[in-house]
Amino acid sequence: MATALRKLTPGRKRDLRLAAALAAPALIIMLIVAAYPIIRSFWISITTYNLKEPAGAGEFVGIDNYLANLTDPAFWHSLWVTVVFVAMAVTFEVSLALALALFLNRPFRGQGWMRILVLLPWAIPPVVVGVMWKWILNPSYGALNGLLTQFGLIDSYIIWLGEPFRALLIVALVDTWKETAFIMLMILAALQSVPKDLYEAARVDGASAWRILWGITIPLIRPTLFVVISLRTIWALKSFDLIYTITSGGPSEGTTVLGYYTYIESFVRLRLDRGSSAAFIMAAIVMVIVLLYQRALYREVGQ
Repeated sequence: MATALRKLTPGRKRDLRLAAALAAPALIIMLIVAAYPIIRSFWISITTYNLKEPAGAGEFVGIDNYLANLTDPAFWHSLWVTVVFVAMAVTFEVSLALALALFLNRPFRGQGWMRILVLLPWAIPPVVVGVMWKWILNPSYGALNGLLTQFGLIDSYIIWLGEPFRALLIVALVDTWKETAFIMLMILAALQSVPKDLYEAARVDGASAWRILWGITIPLIRPTLFVVISLRTIWALKSFDLIYTITSGGPSEGTTVLGYYTYIESFVRLRLDRGSSAAFIMAAIVMVIVLLYQRALYREVGQ
């Protein structure tokens, strides 16, 4: 490195010094805003930091907090709930997004307005979405019960969030309503890059729409599908806003995902050490999933 720097011309060295000076403020801000909180959180996760017992705070305990989480049945329950939630949400969202993208990829009158309408839920902040759907699903005066009763589809009001699995399914459906537009946009962009000549040749050969979908469309947009599935999996693993605003982890902890478990440990039970260690366990799970998706994507692109 030093030899390479000595070979640079004075003008080039001046440009590098200027670039370093311009980049330094952003780098310092990133270190303060991102690096320090991560390092501080990791330190808390390997020490005792219970706000209910401040006298013993800061004592080094190594991996004890991690082991405490890994031996806690509530942690494993929240992990299972997270897996089920992610599986439902990602499956619903990718399937619906693909259907919408295929529909919006066809030219028709009002196509531009339809794309805007599909994007509206994605533009709404998650907390607002959660509060809105909690009102819609209210068992006493919710709009959903009123609508279904008016059309004679139900005889009495239903407590939609009163059963654990149904509550988790509803939250996954709300997440689908909120996030599908993002996946649809990426798939739609990929669809528009597929050569039209391939479709025309397939139709001339008598291929059905289903055969064209699985023989041409899916293989050509598969890298994009890998990307959107990986992104939505990661984001769904970190879900908190909708859970907090719609169900608050209930009923009977049926919607207590890992993110909400971390929140409870940190800010309800005030055990910041346990909460920080749970957050790093969740980060490790996310990293493993990212690596697996990357390997699958590179293998697919290599083919």
